[in-house]
Amino acid sequence: MTKGILNGIRVLDLSRMLSGPYCTMMLADHGAEVIKIESPTGDTSRGNGPYRTDDPNKEWAGYFISLNRNKKSVVLDLKSKAGKEDFRMLARSADVIVENFRPGVMERLGLEYESLVKDNPALIYAAIRGFGDPRSGESPYVNWPSYDVVAQAMGGIMGVTGPDADTPMKVGPGVGDIFSGLMLSFGIITALRQADATGKGQFVDVAMYDAIISMCERSIYLQDFTGISPKPEGNGHPFLAPFGLFPVVDGHIALGIVDDRFWQKLAKSTDIEGLDIDARFISRQDRSNNANELNAIITKWTSRYSKAELTQKLGGLVPFGPLNSAKDIINDPHVAKRGLIERVGHPEIDKAPWSVVANPLKFSTQPTPPLSTPPRLGEHSDVYLSEMPRLPISDQDRRALRDVFGSFATGVTVVTTRQTDGTPRGFTANSFTSVSLDPPLILVCIAKTAHSSDVFCNAPHFAVNILGEKQKAISGLFASQAPNKFDQVDWQAGAANTPLISGGLANLVCERHKLVNAGDHIILIGEVIAQQTEPRKPLGYFKGNYFTVGLEDELVTAASKSGHVEIGAVLARGNEVLLCVDRDENVSVPKCTSSNQSLPALKKHLSNRGVRADIDFLYGVYHDSGTGHHGIYYHGTAIGRAPTGHRFFALTDIPLEKVSRAPERSMLSRYREEFENGQFGIYQGDETSGLVHPVTETQKSKH
Repeated sequence: MTKGILNGIRVLDLSRMLSGPYCTMMLADHGAEVIKIESPTGDTSRGNGPYRTDDPNKEWAGYFISLNRNKKSVVLDLKSKAGKEDFRMLARSADVIVENFRPGVMERLGLEYESLVKDNPALIYAAIRGFGDPRSGESPYVNWPSYDVVAQAMGGIMGVTGPDADTPMKVGPGVGDIFSGLMLSFGIITALRQADATGKGQFVDVAMYDAIISMCERSIYLQDFTGISPKPEGNGHPFLAPFGLFPVVDGHIALGIVDDRFWQKLAKSTDIEGLDIDARFISRQDRSNNANELNAIITKWTSRYSKAELTQKLGGLVPFGPLNSAKDIINDPHVAKRGLIERVGHPEIDKAPWSVVANPLKFSTQPTPPLSTPPRLGEHSDVYLSEMPRLPISDQDRRALRDVFGSFATGVTVVTTRQTDGTPRGFTANSFTSVSLDPPLILVCIAKTAHSSDVFCNAPHFAVNILGEKQKAISGLFASQAPNKFDQVDWQAGAANTPLISGGLANLVCERHKLVNAGDHIILIGEVIAQQTEPRKPLGYFKGNYFTVGLEDELVTAASKSGHVEIGAVLARGNEVLLCVDRDENVSVPKCTSSNQSLPALKKHLSNRGVRADIDFLYGVYHDSGTGHHGIYYHGTAIGRAPTGHRFFALTDIPLEKVSRAPERSMLSRYREEFENGQFGIYQGDETSGLVHPVTETQKSKH
């Protein structure tokens, strides 16, 4: 099934009627997952009609169907404690929230942007209001209710629409709502782009009044340049002729003659002798000066023909078009060729589908998905609310996740999911990254060229299976194109029916949180909803070599195959760190000087130097891009006094400028920051960039 260009974007849609639903319709049409949050009585537009004759219970209003195709419906009573809790849980996994309430409504519910963004810093909160949100500039009309007709009147479009200067008229469609919604959809996309780059969301605000002023931009510069406020001028143009609607036998046609070349073509097509050389109409200015006479001539001529006849004469020759009714539009071959009218399936298969306007925006490499049936009220409540974790992550679960996240230097994993038909799929990833502990988010990467890429991008859940030391064959199997991979491994169905591979260190079941386009890869970000761990040693992968993660020599051996390696330790004593100091006051991390680089050799070296140290966990795996050397550093504690050639430095006083080696300087800077934040991790990268895998927390020294 075709997925739209916005696939992976989750939108919570609190909006009602036209402006907000039109905005979210644009997003849903192109693949965004739009979850319509409705009160127990539903969106008002469900009751607005019109209804077909085969709908005696008036369940399906045309108004609602047109704007809410492709969406899901969840019923929440936001005035209740449970409803607010459920909404907050949904908001934690949302990319976007859209609402079109009057200012203060969400604040009174305790669900304002500032509250929600604390749990989801990347959240885009988008609002349409009649006169904008006070966050962007408080209008004197901020608390006025507003509908389309008010926006059209105040924004100026009514003031330039009508048959004459004394008869202003409303534009037929609800442009005050529709244009505002369209502008907000653009604002959402631009804000999402920045959130992808920075990790931070923001509040996006559109006022209906502002949107219509923007639409009527010509009025403002005309007032500035001429001192005259434009007035309604019927269907004509103040500077151009012939321009506007002209009568024909069976209706009207439109002409828009701007350039002299089009005037010459039209004049010659009329067969009115001498019209093409009439001095009154030679130039654009001439035609403007004599517009009344010219329009009368053209009116007399068009009145002799039908729309079809003039279409034959003028279609493609000059700017021309017939005035179409809805019936004409439906039967127009252009509309059929462009797919502008689409059929939306009725939920009752024995009833005819509905006809609605399709999305006009086309992409060359991403076809627009077919429109799906609009939702019944609350149709998807059970799906979304049953999948949500009901409570914030507990301290016990947080500690368990931290243990999993920190148990590897670069752990080999198999990422698994299911196709829509239930078939299990999987691929090998040489690492995954913990992004956040609350909510617990992790990311993995999959190449766009991978056979299972589309499956993983569309799956609502996936599992990260961290392999154990005896599972090298499984890693190779899922890295290959071998058929029936799951027939060759021991696995079981876990939470959300995800395939879990047995015998590994851990299985983390994730609900898809977000997809990020990353060049030739897609980054899958998932929120951990279930986990299970086993007391085994994980399998690592470094520069093409496997190793068992822990305080063993396999990592050193793997690194040695890629070049020179050295082992050292960051040794802490409270809020101090032990460093080597030479005669020139240059400092460095204590390192093993033996030609046989290993953890036992490091421990022996420290003991020989009089350093009483206790090594506890792996802290950093560095690649010095300048020398090509690899550095493996452990974390530990030191007790007693500093021996000769060593000194304890307070973290705030480490002379980083005296640390000659860039990897060590970078590592010590990171250690200082992590100590302040109370959380340590394993670093994997070079001296300038890499990944940090959280390991543990520490209490700050009270000295």
